[in-house]
Amino acid sequence: MVAPVKNKGWIVTFSGTGINLALGILYTWSIFKGAIRASVEKGGPGAFNWDLASLNDPYAICCIVFAFAMIVAGKCQDRFGPRVTAFIGGILVSLGFIMISQTTSYAIWVIGFGILAGTGIGFGYSAATPPALKWFPPARTGLIAGLVVSGFGLASVYIAPLSQYLVGVWGLQKAMLFFGIAFLIVVCGLSALLRNPPVGYVPESSVAKAGQPVPAPKKQYDARPSELMKTRAFYTIWIIYFIGAGAGLMIIGSVAGMAQKSMGNLAFLAVAILAIGNAGGRIIAGMISDKIGRRATLLIMLTFQAVLMLVAIPIVGAQKTSALLLVVLATFLGFNYGTNLSLFPSLTKDNWGLKNFGMNYGIVFTAWGVGGFVMGRLSQMLYASSGSYTSSFITATVLLFVGAALTFALKAKKSEEPALQPREPALAATGNPK
Repeated sequence: MVAPVKNKGWIVTFSGTGINLALGILYTWSIFKGAIRASVEKGGPGAFNWDLASLNDPYAICCIVFAFAMIVAGKCQDRFGPRVTAFIGGILVSLGFIMISQTTSYAIWVIGFGILAGTGIGFGYSAATPPALKWFPPARTGLIAGLVVSGFGLASVYIAPLSQYLVGVWGLQKAMLFFGIAFLIVVCGLSALLRNPPVGYVPESSVAKAGQPVPAPKKQYDARPSELMKTRAFYTIWIIYFIGAGAGLMIIGSVAGMAQKSMGNLAFLAVAILAIGNAGGRIIAGMISDKIGRRATLLIMLTFQAVLMLVAIPIVGAQKTSALLLVVLATFLGFNYGTNLSLFPSLTKDNWGLKNFGMNYGIVFTAWGVGGFVMGRLSQMLYASSGSYTSSFITATVLLFVGAALTFALKAKKSEEPALQPREPALAATGNPK
């Protein structure tokens, strides 16, 4: 009989959410980009001297570094536990922001924001979801994954207006310094509350109630990374993730610029409102997918996102854009993008188990980074050459419909059948409790 263990699932879940609330500053890049653009156009001593076509580069590089850092961070999380991994993430993000606070150099911003902060975000993000999932039964996978990652999407609700204020009062570089110090305190502090359940832990709803027979333990499908990459499901999931994430990130990185024409200095509100949709999409999609299945939920959201891209063309391209329509559009675009960040961790766990979840999801998550890098860079280049977002929206629409079609190659069962045959049964998720 398994000895009773105090369930720390909710503490771990909300600590992970808190860490993501700090690391979600990535989604506020459009505000920083606006400040850099204004500095480039104004010129003078101490101004940023960047090529306008390169304004998205630190953001795009941060996305791809974040994604590939998830592989190393996932291995660290699986081996040393979430506390160590998140602590490292807090240190790296802080160093990156402190570095860029001292210069206007394009190269240093690429290194500081793109590489150091990107790596740190990868470590912190990687450590937040796996331990939370291990404290709860499979029936809550979508909900818990959605709650943890909602912090990352919700971050812009407070970071967007805070960034606008700090940049306006103190300037861009001092604002970066303030954020660097804050990340050190918040992320490293909350990392101490992250922990995996002990070996042999069984989630509460998996334990039989009094007077009921004890159910036979379910077989645990725990794929190693080398096995994951031999499955067709991996490549299908990776391509769909690339499309869904890339289409969303190209909008998030430019939403403040899109809103500038109709909202002026209040353009940051579009970023904050998009963040509410982003966070809501993660939680709601997770809950829905627990009921109707990952594939059905993913198909609905990708199709809806494609339609929204088409609707965005006349709204964003209008001579006089309605601020209300733009805000509604941003909310729904954020909502649909956010669904990706709860559905794909859940798909990874459903197909390949929890034992190596950190590294396995890190490999799957590279699709997010490559999608953000490719689509973010492409969007900026198309805008620089045409002065319009229309080409970007059309490109995203086509890709989203392709992604929706690819969902039919995934298993449609409510509780996804794993992609591999089981090697041995296990009573519960295990992991390093550090």
